[in-house]
Amino acid sequence: MEKKKPLVSKKYLFSFILITSLFALWGFANDITNPMVAAFQTLMELSAAKASLIQFAFYGGYATMAIPAALFIRKYSYKSGILLGLALYAVGAFLFIPAAEWQSFAFFCFSLYILTFGLAFLETTANPFILSLGDKETSTRRLNLAQAFNPVGSLSGMAVASFIVLPNLISDKRDAAGEVIFGTLSEAEKAGIRLHDLAVIRAPYVALGLFVLCVFVVIALTKMPVVREDKRVSEGAHTVKQTLTNLWRNTLYREGVFTQMCYVGAQIMVWTFIIQYADHLGLNKAVAQTYNIVAMSLNLGGRFLGTYIMRYVNSRRLLTIFGVGASVCTLGAIFIQGMCGLYSLILISLFMSIMFPSIYGIALEDVDVQDTKLGAAFLVMAIVGGALMPPLQGMLIDQEILLGMPAVNVSFVLPLVCFLVVTLYGYRSVKSVNA
Repeated sequence: MEKKKPLVSKKYLFSFILITSLFALWGFANDITNPMVAAFQTLMELSAAKASLIQFAFYGGYATMAIPAALFIRKYSYKSGILLGLALYAVGAFLFIPAAEWQSFAFFCFSLYILTFGLAFLETTANPFILSLGDKETSTRRLNLAQAFNPVGSLSGMAVASFIVLPNLISDKRDAAGEVIFGTLSEAEKAGIRLHDLAVIRAPYVALGLFVLCVFVVIALTKMPVVREDKRVSEGAHTVKQTLTNLWRNTLYREGVFTQMCYVGAQIMVWTFIIQYADHLGLNKAVAQTYNIVAMSLNLGGRFLGTYIMRYVNSRRLLTIFGVGASVCTLGAIFIQGMCGLYSLILISLFMSIMFPSIYGIALEDVDVQDTKLGAAFLVMAIVGGALMPPLQGMLIDQEILLGMPAVNVSFVLPLVCFLVVTLYGYRSVKSVNA
């Protein structure tokens, strides 16, 4: 009987654990930042459109820095890319100190923009590095295991936002009718509250910056293995033009980038609008947020479950199955009104669990090792789908009624289309192996 190849060999185990810890860092940053949009809207007295610049700054950092990050690690190494990513992450977090001092919303956006430069470096570097730490046959399963720690960070970020930051914001205090009273106060009272609340918002980012610096020191002092992609640096890699040509001609990769953009858009739409869906059913935002946490917990459990199942089911086939599951649950969220529709919406997160790392791993499976770093960058840039698609769903929700149904239900047609794209990609990738 042929012996199964280990998921991570002993010589790479410590490096795998260390790099896997980074996945929680960008999960934490994502989910502590999301609630800040509403916080800044009240505190800085902004329109919803202007407050949403927080998200544009966040995703803009990914779109801006993914390609430069890839070019940097092509010239140097994965370790160098990780260290620079951590440094930019810490700088962005510490910029919250002068931003709070000057009470400048633009400065807060700039701080997040720089912080996500670091996240772009980390994602562009850590994902392919994990893929390379072992046998190619187990690479997608290995990435799923590492990515399982992303929702651990996300849940931590949600917890800090929900139980430490938001409850301590004086600007969110309400009157007996449930209305926010901040706008009715005098300018002097507002100034005092603004000073207090910006300090509350600043604190977790500063603490995060200090933690990231500690991780920087640990990785700087750790000898990382020289993997096959880093070895090619000294041997002479493909030119950028040649790499771009190779990537474009690779159908599985090219379709993978588009599928990843659709998936990330669906993920952000599902998680952003759970609260609106619950609000339509008469649940307040505090209760609705607990359903968001349940959804993230299902996503976390699904990552570990999916990684285990991949011991027996090929990742391409499992992606297809999970794509069908997500599509069916989305249909439930659209056509079932009431709490059962909400439960169906929450269950989508279980099926989304393996999608990002699986699409990522499958797209890079047939990519030449000399092209992996730039290939990884475009897959990270695909995260921009999370900025492009939610506003479209928001426009549908604003209609209130569509086709004789609640608009919030009908709006989930957009994630449904995205999940059908994921399912089709999984199916086509299975067929490509069997061809």
